[in-house]
Amino acid sequence: MKALLSGNEAVARGAYEAGIQVAAGYPGTPSSEILENVAQYKEIYSEWSVNEKVAMDMAAGVAYSGRRAMVTTKQVGINVLSDSLFYTVYTGLEAGLVVVTADDPGMFSTQNEQDNRYYAKLGKFPLLEPADSQEAKDFVIKGIEMSEMFDTSVLIRTTMRTSHSKSLVTLGERPKVKDEVGPFTRNPEKYNCMCLWAKKRHPVVEERLTQLADYAETFPWNRIEWRDRDLGIIASGVVYEYAKEVFTNASFLKLGMTFPLPRHLIREFSEGVKKLVIIEELDPFLEEQIKAMGIDAVGKEIFPPYDELLPQTLRDLGIKAGLLPGPQTKRNNAPRGEDLPGRSPVLCPGCPYRACFYLLNKMKLPVAGDIGCYNLGALPPFNAQHTMGAMGASIGVLHGMGKSGLPEPAVATIGDSTFFHAGIPPLLNMVHNHGIGTVIILDNFTTAMTGHQDHPGNDFTLMGERTRRVDIEELVKAMGVEKVLNVNAFDVKAMESGLRECTNHKGTAVLIATGACVFVSRSAQPAYVVDTDLCTACSLCSRLGCPAIVKAEGIHEKTKRKKTRIDPVLCNGCDVCLQVCHSGAIQKPKETSS
Repeated sequence: MKALLSGNEAVARGAYEAGIQVAAGYPGTPSSEILENVAQYKEIYSEWSVNEKVAMDMAAGVAYSGRRAMVTTKQVGINVLSDSLFYTVYTGLEAGLVVVTADDPGMFSTQNEQDNRYYAKLGKFPLLEPADSQEAKDFVIKGIEMSEMFDTSVLIRTTMRTSHSKSLVTLGERPKVKDEVGPFTRNPEKYNCMCLWAKKRHPVVEERLTQLADYAETFPWNRIEWRDRDLGIIASGVVYEYAKEVFTNASFLKLGMTFPLPRHLIREFSEGVKKLVIIEELDPFLEEQIKAMGIDAVGKEIFPPYDELLPQTLRDLGIKAGLLPGPQTKRNNAPRGEDLPGRSPVLCPGCPYRACFYLLNKMKLPVAGDIGCYNLGALPPFNAQHTMGAMGASIGVLHGMGKSGLPEPAVATIGDSTFFHAGIPPLLNMVHNHGIGTVIILDNFTTAMTGHQDHPGNDFTLMGERTRRVDIEELVKAMGVEKVLNVNAFDVKAMESGLRECTNHKGTAVLIATGACVFVSRSAQPAYVVDTDLCTACSLCSRLGCPAIVKAEGIHEKTKRKKTRIDPVLCNGCDVCLQVCHSGAIQKPKETSS
């Protein structure tokens, strides 16, 4: 049977057909949908772990115990789990373990454009790169097979396009798996990475790399496709699909296993073509290794080490480099992306973060920001989040700001899920080292930006099981924070009062701004209305950056500015605009009789 699946759905299906029994990860675009789809297969235990390292350690424990496991992450998440991933390469495993990293060329949802292929080279483990959904499914199955064959973890790298694009997939069956496992293997010289024993394991890792390089020569998805031998192209992943579409007559070496490389196959291909071109998104990972073999090729001289290499980009660059005939003909009159008007991303109508950033802007405080929806506070009209680097970094940066002796009080913003992920250690550090600053924990009861996944502050798990919710206020107090306030995120006066009290505190303070994400547990209220006779066109409400607040046709006589109206389709009655309106023009809707 065939099904139309996205790459993420196909990875989940691959976990099912590979006999994987446990899957864990932390949500992050473009990988989030993998575990959400794995959770539909009740034969697999799945969970959102508090961070990627915890997920990796948990999966290692599963594989040490004799069950197959999978970890999922977006590309920056592998920075968090790499310490644990690397030790599994030295120890080996009792059962298969695959790690799926979803990279983000083009930076659609990420703070950098790192190329995670280098992790395979650094950690000395095999790397697979699927080009479509069928391969995404198949490579999970093959990855588990390779993991057990070579006694190592296997990395599968997708990109945003392979994660989210759909193609036909042939479905298979799930193999029979053991219902129970035996006693835990007591073999500390293998599984305990004490330096004395790990030193003995390093030659094993190097010998394994040699065996993997031989295996790469016969890997079924490494293949030569002979056509016109004037031009030969080496490509992998979704770029292979793009290049095939553009360079229709060229010969191709399609790589599915990209570390270690099939050196004999590459040399055979290079000797069979007149001009060899390597096309890969981001870094010259393949190019550097192939040129180190003494093979003459071009790559990054033509194709840049940044952004996606979409078909139109490949076509334009190929014409410029003389690889394709030109000039380029216009294919259609459809508007290109750069011709469309720009639209800044905004917080959703009814977002609990809105009042906080309105006040941070009003109070002109320096703000160390973190990763989540609230990073939109850095954009107009708030302009109120001044740094952002990595998960949990805001609190550490705040600590540094405080220790630097700034002449003004500073704050950090961090979401509830990010706080559980990486915010607890830096807050402990602030308390222990007498830090000065206010940490604003924006608790909207979910991991909102990546699709509303659960975290320890919720009372349910990924598998829908009820669990005990962690109370952030009690946790923070237990950590030793003396000044802790918990306020309603939608109450502007309470938020402002809490902010002033915390920023006046000479030490570490925590302000918990509590308000549910509008897509989680709050029911929409009737839309608010504007009495245009009372509206003075002061634009104060516009500083909230709410998409429901728009300009009306009416003009104020004195200021000659457009008055305000509220779009009833977008407004969900969060009440914040009414609280900031000084003229009383914004009002609750009048009750209508049925």
